[in-house]
Amino acid sequence: MEISKYVSYKEGTRSSTASRLDIDNSPNAVQLLNMVLLSEEIFEPLRKYVGGPIRINSFFRSKKLNTAIGGSLSSQHCKGEAFDLDDSYGHKTNAEMYNFIKDNLSYDQMIWEFGSDENPSWLHVSYVSEEENRKVRLKAYKEDGKTKYKVI
Repeated sequence: MEISKYVSYKEGTRSSTASRLDIDNSPNAVQLLNMVLLSEEIFEPLRKYVGGPIRINSFFRSKKLNTAIGGSLSSQHCKGEAFDLDDSYGHKTNAEMYNFIKDNLSYDQMIWEFGSDENPSWLHVSYVSEEENRKVRLKAYKEDGKTKYKVI
């Protein structure tokens, strides 16, 4: 089963934590539609730009899984509206992917996740709808052992 041309259902719902803890990480119909929309509007054009595979570190998270990993209570991952991406295959840097999305695509929220000023460790990207996307850009950093965010 495919979510989009380059995103399989298995990839969109895969979680080693869910497997280890025997947590059902299956989206409902609305969540699955959100996953399809996010994939079509963000992943597919990004994949074309990158010219090769892109690693999805995290996509859909059931509420139970999100709680188990200590995720935000308002995480868009739980709605199927967000994924975390990493170009670990070396086709483009995470910074290049970030800038492509920023300059060419509509998105709700994009987070430069840790890393350096030159390249994030990974990207968090969400999409709601063309009309509701906020185009918020944040940078995650650690301060006193806690994750904080600043607008960039």
